Amino acid sequence: AGLRAVAAPLALAAVGPLLLAGYGLVALQPEPPAADRPLRMGLVQSNLTDYERLRRERGAEAVVREVLDIHFAMSFDAVERQQVDAVLWSETVYPTSFGQPKSQAGAELDAEIGATIDAAGVPFVFGTYDRDADGEYNAAAFVSPGTGLLGMYRKTRLFPFTEYLPAWLDTPTVRRWLPGAGAWRPGSGARVMPLRVSGGRDVPVLPLICLDDTDPGLAIAGARLGAQLILTMSNDSWFSAHAQGAALHQAVAAFRSIETRLPQFRVTTNGYSAVIAANGDVIAGTRMGERTLVIGDLPVRDPAPTLMVRWGDWVGRAAAGLLVGLALLPVLRRWVGGVPADTPAALPAQLLVLPRAARGVAGLLRLLSRGGALAIGAAALWGDGALQTNTLALLRMFTAVCLIPEAATWALLRVCTARPTLADGRLVLTRGARRLDIPLQDIAAVEPWRLPLPGPGASLRMKSGKTWPHGLALRDPWALARALGAPVQERPRQRAWWAQARCRAELPPSRLARPAFKFMLLPLLLAMPAFQLHQKIAYGSALGEFYSFGLGAYLTGFGLWWAAWIAGVVLCAAALRAVIELGTFTAALVRPQQAMVSRAWLERLGLAALYLGLPAWLLLRALAS
Repeated sequence: AGLRAVAAPLALAAVGPLLLAGYGLVALQPEPPAADRPLRMGLVQSNLTDYERLRRERGAEAVVREVLDIHFAMSFDAVERQQVDAVLWSETVYPTSFGQPKSQAGAELDAEIGATIDAAGVPFVFGTYDRDADGEYNAAAFVSPGTGLLGMYRKTRLFPFTEYLPAWLDTPTVRRWLPGAGAWRPGSGARVMPLRVSGGRDVPVLPLICLDDTDPGLAIAGARLGAQLILTMSNDSWFSAHAQGAALHQAVAAFRSIETRLPQFRVTTNGYSAVIAANGDVIAGTRMGERTLVIGDLPVRDPAPTLMVRWGDWVGRAAAGLLVGLALLPVLRRWVGGVPADTPAALPAQLLVLPRAARGVAGLLRLLSRGGALAIGAAALWGDGALQTNTLALLRMFTAVCLIPEAATWALLRVCTARPTLADGRLVLTRGARRLDIPLQDIAAVEPWRLPLPGPGASLRMKSGKTWPHGLALRDPWALARALGAPVQERPRQRAWWAQARCRAELPPSRLARPAFKFMLLPLLLAMPAFQLHQKIAYGSALGEFYSFGLGAYLTGFGLWWAAWIAGVVLCAAALRAVIELGTFTAALVRPQQAMVSRAWLERLGLAALYLGLPAWLLLRALAS
């Protein structure tokens, strides 16, 4: 259709970038000068790495002495020659708990650091450890001259398997397998600390340690708490042989400034230390693996709140919502567009060739399975409550009455599967070495089954007046008739039955109606919160059964909950299926020409009841308890 056809999608595609570009032009307008002079800070990148190896080679005392001497010397240069307002050291540069010494030697080192800061006359921020009754923390110490330790920030986002083990894996056995796994405790979240510089000025700063700077939520929380500056400390020594990883880490950290419009000082042990402007630009920085001092000036002010600060980390959620909406468009169009008209049909890839005895046995087994599901559902709903409280009894009954007959039906029908083809004016049905040929000229009509047992299908009426001795089970007998070029035989007195069968055959099935989604994924999603509630009520925590009886008992318990929800969803689906079939038949009796539309809406309502009603019921039960 030319340009007119592509104009609308091109315009829609341009809306998002244009809106973002317009917002960027407004947000990145030059800000007025800050009321106070810029904050000048010195970043000490010592290029000292692999403390553990150095400890083994030289001893702990010699290593700590070397680390402090190098940092003292570089900090002296920053204070005396560069006239900085504050000094920033990297993560865990002081590898023991500052302010809470564990020995007399530790107390002497603490005193030496305090005396050095007093002599410098500017505040220092450096990585160290903190501890309390719960354990140790990776922390940042804020120390001011003459005042001493003002406070600690405790790292919030710890690396799993290196800095800590997840609670569900923190067992003696796993500790033996992973001897290097740490035992640090996580901090409580973002914290704004005062940086007291000369002139009695307090600058509210947000400290972030290593992995913290990959979490937009921490930066946003700090901005909301009134921070005017971000101080980032990291130890990127594990990227020593792969500088690209350290560069990526710095790029991610710069996004915290872009999102909040807070300038940032970032120091690492040997990676990329940098002075980062509020728009994410790197004003000054280092190379990988060098010992150097970075000096930078950044204006400090209360920034205008960005959309990220106002709305939170909304971009990913908005994009995900847009993608979900685009994915649902075809479904909505199918719902609104109604049922497609008849189109030429090809033979199905497979169908079932059922002798009368096989159809009778399979139909009886399936009737027992589906009827048994309705009976169990009725007993659970209107009985004495025993099935609702006894999960094992429900599962045994469900297995005996529903699963075993259904499995037997599946095995029987699998033996009867054949591949249909048309060749030389004949319908050829092939299974392995077996082959059945039917001349098309001998077929007078295709007669759909009134009762879909063991499933929908049709019989072939021959021109001799007899019915071909095997039935053909397939979803759409009308499509088979079109492919064979034969008419469909419908008896006028049974018009409602035929209308219902045609609706069942020609209405395109929803993807949500697939057994994998309906009977496996949906029960799994329902079982997970229900199992967690059970764990907290029965054992006091989400992993209580695991801690008490081990992983085998925990997984067995979850398997039982999942199986129980599978049974529950099957029972609900059986009841809904009965309502849908009865409603379609009633519509076919009253208004046959509207039967297809009625069935389409009944199918949609049935899926909504299953996928929305069951979670809503579970939520109401949880809130009521």
